[in-house]
Amino acid sequence: MKQIIFLLFFFLVSESLIAEENKSLFNNFSLQGHVDITSQFYMLKPNAKEGENFTAAAILESKYEKDELEINLKLKAQQDYYDLQTESKHTDRSFVRLDELYMQYEFENDQISLGKSIKFWGALEVRNITDSFNLVDLRSDPFANDKVGSWNFTYTHYTDDGEFDAIVKFYEQDREMPAYPYVYYYFPKDIAISATASLPLKYEKKLLTKSTQYDPSLYLKYSASTETEYPLDYAVIFEKGYDSQRYYTTRLSADGTTFISNENAYLVNKLSTYSTLVVGSTLFKMEALYANVIDDSQIADYLDVGLGIEHTLTQIYKEADLGLISEYYSYTTFDKNKRDDLELYEIFENDLFLGARYSFNNGNDASLVGGVILDLQYDEQVYYLEYESRIADILKLKSDFRYIEPSKNYPTAFNLMGRHARFSLSMAYYF
Repeated sequence: MKQIIFLLFFFLVSESLIAEENKSLFNNFSLQGHVDITSQFYMLKPNAKEGENFTAAAILESKYEKDELEINLKLKAQQDYYDLQTESKHTDRSFVRLDELYMQYEFENDQISLGKSIKFWGALEVRNITDSFNLVDLRSDPFANDKVGSWNFTYTHYTDDGEFDAIVKFYEQDREMPAYPYVYYYFPKDIAISATASLPLKYEKKLLTKSTQYDPSLYLKYSASTETEYPLDYAVIFEKGYDSQRYYTTRLSADGTTFISNENAYLVNKLSTYSTLVVGSTLFKMEALYANVIDDSQIADYLDVGLGIEHTLTQIYKEADLGLISEYYSYTTFDKNKRDDLELYEIFENDLFLGARYSFNNGNDASLVGGVILDLQYDEQVYYLEYESRIADILKLKSDFRYIEPSKNYPTAFNLMGRHARFSLSMAYYF
């Protein structure tokens, strides 16, 4: 209930602040946000999971600017319908979350930033391999890439054609998990201990590490662009700290009545890069990383690579453009005696994506994106279709359909979930 109260409160406050924006007190402030209503229906799903879910969410973003100083704030609140029902139906997907709160100061060729923020790295369409700075909130739709802000200090130096960043992330965060009735809660409800008995499985949000969660992670990033006949944008990132990839371990509780599962984090030396190259109407994309694991006996060094190409056919019908997209993903571990892709629930280990983007270009930002992801190793397929458009400048509509055909012979993440089909419809009001 507190999420609903918060949603209503900050919507009313936002509207009142916007009305005051012309007054001198608010001359240095800007305010924007949106309220979303989402309905999702599952035609195929695991047994005992809810067949639909209804979610309200709101995001408020505020910025204060004065001379070279900028202060940014971003809040998110989410309320799931089932969390208003009896406890057995709760999905634990309702929350109020501070995503960003940071101060930024500009110098002539430099910038410093301190606080909680979200960063976006990568170039590919389906999955950004190198976008590893922030956690993704598992209580949100897993296809929405809902990032959680991280506390950090960032120093940026601008060069003639790019920028250099030195970033210190202060600690590695715990991660919340939805409850069992939610379709995208992937753990079983119980674990069998004999042919006739089982014990409940409980997820515990406390992150397990070999050292302390407050060990800082250091990132050094250089990104630049070339002004040539074939424009190239590229970035190289070195990290020494906690890896974005995590794994789960399960133990028996002290009283022997419950199995408890935790996420585990470990330290790495990681080198990442991503780039885009424009040749006429064709965009070439690449992301890659190599991780050297420092302190974990269960995780091997690994290589993750994604390659993509997108060719645009302009004005194929009136003003509409059609983008043809193809991407390939490969994930490789280097020690067969440690956890492999199946044990890490890696779903892009040897996958091909074939898709298209149809942009109507009719003034309402309408687009249609879809395609198929083919798992070439475990014989899985994911089909999806997404449509987006807006009405004037205040309403945004989005719908999608997804179907997953899991592997029949291997214990992949999709195999554990089972065959899956859903339809989603969302409407957002922007202010």
